[in-house]
Amino acid sequence: MPSKILKKDREYAIYLPRDYKTNTDKKYPVLYLLHGGGGSHTDWPKQGSLEGVANQLITSDAAAEMIIVCPEAGKDFMNYFNNPDWRYEDYFFEELIPYIESNYRVIADRQHRAIAGLSMGGGGSAVYAVHHPEKFSSVYIMSAYLKRQTELFWIDFNEPTQKKIHQLVEDNNPMDYLKTVDAAKLAQIKELKWFIDCGDDDFTFGPNMEFVTVLRELQIPYQLRIRDGNHTWDYWHSALYLALPYVSNFFRS
Repeated sequence: MPSKILKKDREYAIYLPRDYKTNTDKKYPVLYLLHGGGGSHTDWPKQGSLEGVANQLITSDAAAEMIIVCPEAGKDFMNYFNNPDWRYEDYFFEELIPYIESNYRVIADRQHRAIAGLSMGGGGSAVYAVHHPEKFSSVYIMSAYLKRQTELFWIDFNEPTQKKIHQLVEDNNPMDYLKTVDAAKLAQIKELKWFIDCGDDDFTFGPNMEFVTVLRELQIPYQLRIRDGNHTWDYWHSALYLALPYVSNFFRS
């Protein structure tokens, strides 16, 4: 798809329900499913087996028929947030969502739109949900990278690109943001259906529990699952079996 904001074409992967081409009068809810740091739009289809999981859950009626969009955020500069050189959040809301809703048979309202993601995409999902709560009915974050964690030995935080990326993560820390919102914005955020899913051996476990603490302090309703697992595709693949039925609950209500 073209992007004037990012000044270059952007790629995405899209899952369409089996009857999309034959049932041409039907419109569908949409889930935006974000990949993690260093990943791409092909991660969920390939490593997460998205098509097989979605087909299985929809066929068994455990999940609603839906369109699932996997945007590309890692090829040029891995980040879901705005900065002067790469206004990705503006692209997502001002170009990607309108493009999907113009080119596919999407039910284009809040109730039928959800967001989810893993790791840095989980952090992006949380930030998008608190910045734009009027856009989504539910948000499902998996092993979310919510703030800069300088103890990660495999990342060189002095390397200029990594330093910039992780500073943007810290600048967009959703826990800090939630503590600054006014009553009207907080009321919108409380209308969202929140689900936090993190493995007990995951390096993001501590910040995810901090996030839950902030939600509790602000009396924002949520669901939490702490399951056995680490920061791996085995964990995120299994999370799809929870995430798709969860967002379906609100698509169907």
